Amino acid sequence: MIAPVHKDKFLFSLLAVFFIAVIAFAAFTEQYLLTTIPFAVVLFYAGWQNRNLVFLLLLTSLPLSFEYNFSPTLGTDIPDEMLMLFVAGLFIAYWVYSPAAISKKAVHHPLFFLLLASFVWMTISVLFSAQQLISLKFLLAKSWYIGAFVIAPLIIFKDKKHIRSAAIAITGAMMLVAIIVLIRHYKHDFRFADINDATVPFFRNHVNYSAMLVCMIPLLLAFYSGTRSKQNKLLLAGVILISLIALFFSYARGAWVALIIGCIAWSLIKMRLLYYGYIAAVIISIAALFWVKSNDRYLRYANDYQTTIFHKDFKEHLVATYKLKDVSTAERFYRWIAGVRMIKDNWLTGYGPNAFYYNYKGYAVPAFKTWVSDNTDHSTVHNYFLLTTIEQGVPGLLLLIIVFGAMLYYAQYLYHRVKDPFYKVTAMTTGVVTTMIIVLNLLSDLIETDKIGSLFFLCISVLIVTDMKTKNAKTILHTACKRGLCVVLPLRRG
Repeated sequence: MIAPVHKDKFLFSLLAVFFIAVIAFAAFTEQYLLTTIPFAVVLFYAGWQNRNLVFLLLLTSLPLSFEYNFSPTLGTDIPDEMLMLFVAGLFIAYWVYSPAAISKKAVHHPLFFLLLASFVWMTISVLFSAQQLISLKFLLAKSWYIGAFVIAPLIIFKDKKHIRSAAIAITGAMMLVAIIVLIRHYKHDFRFADINDATVPFFRNHVNYSAMLVCMIPLLLAFYSGTRSKQNKLLLAGVILISLIALFFSYARGAWVALIIGCIAWSLIKMRLLYYGYIAAVIISIAALFWVKSNDRYLRYANDYQTTIFHKDFKEHLVATYKLKDVSTAERFYRWIAGVRMIKDNWLTGYGPNAFYYNYKGYAVPAFKTWVSDNTDHSTVHNYFLLTTIEQGVPGLLLLIIVFGAMLYYAQYLYHRVKDPFYKVTAMTTGVVTTMIIVLNLLSDLIETDKIGSLFFLCISVLIVTDMKTKNAKTILHTACKRGLCVVLPLRRG
């Protein structure tokens, strides 16, 4: 990187003068944090010259990042959140510098439009937030997620090798973490009580760990189906087996269900039924909610404060879940009921992004209280659809449902429209991962985390790129009669 700078003497001199001036000003004012500015400029220049590498570095960092709290109220994920901010700024600046980097068709794509509409409504909900500063911070964080995982991929994913490299980067890093967790967990005889400790520091708990792990399995299967080498197939089969073993020993019920539903989604896409299945699921969920709420039926499921405990044995944990005596399940009911009761008082714009914790306890029903209801870790309602309704109002929920529906529609539509085997598998894989993300967020708010949130936005960008790359493809049919069979070869110009 230094060589190109030296070649341009004017640029080198300008940077040198700038560096000296900032250092001198920082020393004079005793604001020593200002000394980071010249290094940030050099880093930005280096990133400008190696944009693809910086993006791959971000993807690799996602499974490897860890939470760090600067204070009780200020925390971040290191290093991926800082890299997100850097990548978002870098690629947005590049887009401004070179508007042709993203085609107008991509910007006008329905998925991009729906994402923008959702972001605009989130901005409106911030204006009416009960905690405006907290909501504003959340909005800013969401903006660099979009910049890093939607804008950047739309610029980078110009051909298949870049999409493939991105998938390798994120799955490779995740499998490294999975192996580390398995080794650490093995030392504790794979006990359920020790799984959370085994995932630290990369993941807060086994739920977050299993959620990202299960979303990698469709990518591994896509690699397996796309390789012809027997050695590579054998290697990938081994990696897939390791991922399934790791998923089993994650002891995460939600991730297991997501894997099963993902397999069903694969079949539904092939039968052109995924989109209709999603619509049916939405209708059934809404009907079930109204049924449980009518005549206060939900009160029949109130738990016993003394019997809702955390079980260290996994078999006891499963039995307690079935009997609604598991503390995590009971606490979910406590927060879900509070959340539903909150909606009627602020159904239009909601309470504001990231404002649930500060408002829900006044709406809680004491009969459902558990011994963890103090919520010292400030966690949310554990259902992303309900959380969106609470914080962004009913319009926010409708936009979220439409965004997910559009993603599933495009995944199914592209799978059947596209002739290119690579993009066909890409559409299928993205549809399955999107379905898994939906399932996982029925019992959590993982789209708000760096691990699953990044995958959600990546799925949007991959679907847009797949549509753009194949929409204008010229398919030339070559028919050759070999043993009575016709061979169709899809070709692309350019």
